[in-house]
Amino acid sequence: MYSELSLYIDGHFLGGNDRPGQAVHNPATFEVLGHLPWATQADIDTALNAAHRAFQAWRTSSPMERSEVLRRAAALARERADVIGHCITLDNGKPLPEAVAEVLNAAEHMEWHAEECRRIYGRVVPSRNPAVRQLVVREPAGVVAAFSPWNFPFGQAAKKVVAAIGAGCTVVLKGPEESPSAIVAMAHLFHDAGLPEGVFNIVWGVPSEISRQLIESPLVRVVSFTGSVPVGRQLAALAGSHMKRTTMELGGHAPVLVFNDADVDHTASMLARMKTRNAGQVCVSPTRFFVQSGVYERFAVRFAEALGEVKVGSGLEPGVQMGPLIHARRLQAVRDLVDDAKHAGAKVLTGGQRLAERGYFLAPTLLADVPDSARVMHEEPFGPIAALARFETVDDALRLGNALPFGLAAYVFTQSIQTSTRVANGLEAGMVNINHSGMAHPELPFGGVKDSGFGSEGGTESFDSFLVTKMITQI
Repeated sequence: MYSELSLYIDGHFLGGNDRPGQAVHNPATFEVLGHLPWATQADIDTALNAAHRAFQAWRTSSPMERSEVLRRAAALARERADVIGHCITLDNGKPLPEAVAEVLNAAEHMEWHAEECRRIYGRVVPSRNPAVRQLVVREPAGVVAAFSPWNFPFGQAAKKVVAAIGAGCTVVLKGPEESPSAIVAMAHLFHDAGLPEGVFNIVWGVPSEISRQLIESPLVRVVSFTGSVPVGRQLAALAGSHMKRTTMELGGHAPVLVFNDADVDHTASMLARMKTRNAGQVCVSPTRFFVQSGVYERFAVRFAEALGEVKVGSGLEPGVQMGPLIHARRLQAVRDLVDDAKHAGAKVLTGGQRLAERGYFLAPTLLADVPDSARVMHEEPFGPIAALARFETVDDALRLGNALPFGLAAYVFTQSIQTSTRVANGLEAGMVNINHSGMAHPELPFGGVKDSGFGSEGGTESFDSFLVTKMITQI
């Protein structure tokens, strides 16, 4: 049931042959699922040249043509969502319903961009001289080097690819080697949807080697990356040295502010599901839980109960709500954070232990009374850990929420309009959610501030990174 893996270059699917490669594993069972071929330097050059050649025609293609291709790809994604989702569960570990939902959400992004790419407008600027006509037009920037992560292998890549294609750019994508099936499936979607050869290409290999070759190429004009802050810094610096346009959607360490007037039972139940989504391997996952003293104890008890009720297991098993972590390194990193917090004086209210020797499973974990000295209060956990601490006043909440250099997502729970308005205005985050989580919709911009990056994916801002502005004045 696992798909055959390949490169996709200039409209052709290329298998292993004599190329190096790697095994792809199921994180729930350690089973070897398939072999992923790595691109050679010559393969990458071929992909770049194909994208550059295709750009000459695609940049002047009709927005109606681009829209139609994206529509067809979206329809195919919906038809194949169950199969694509099944393979995502195999190589990523997330529960099957989450994997299928990821594909369907990406199909929405395809459909939305199919509409909006027909509305990339310029403007006429009134002239000081009636004999002069002044125009501002927006044009596709060029070849895009895109890098997408393993935690949402289909959805994160789709956001970049559909915006670039809709804007009239061409793409060379390096997807996640840990969870590659979704990217190959995406190539099949666009291939079958009639996307011209060379407009979309995928390559695999050693990330540092591929990123350097792509970013240093004079053919690449835009770099779009989703991943960790340290890697994002390196790629942004490399791109900057070559004057490449960049978008960076980097890590987060989302604060959750629970005020005394919050609906504690409802909030705890909601946050337990949000915390364990994709085993906490989500850049906008709630991680630092600051609870006002008046409801701290009650929230801690209810939250621990809700986390303890989450069913953990293989993502293909019925009823499973949380799967394994992606690999051994991630499991060890999360366990180290738990041990450090305990050593610093935090209490483990639930979880904290590995659940099985086969599969990278960790029980959903709640740490209470976590001191600021604990690493988990400063390092993005990227796992099913919630760190709980108390606060007294709104000023305290804002100080704690803004204490880190991260600024991706934040969550606020209160019934007070005054409090919610003040906190929403005061939080240093690209996305603020009040009494719920609502960031995945294609019509909304997704992005962060500070160390969490710059640029937005989704919303009317979605195309900005892939367009250049040209002023034309004519007499």
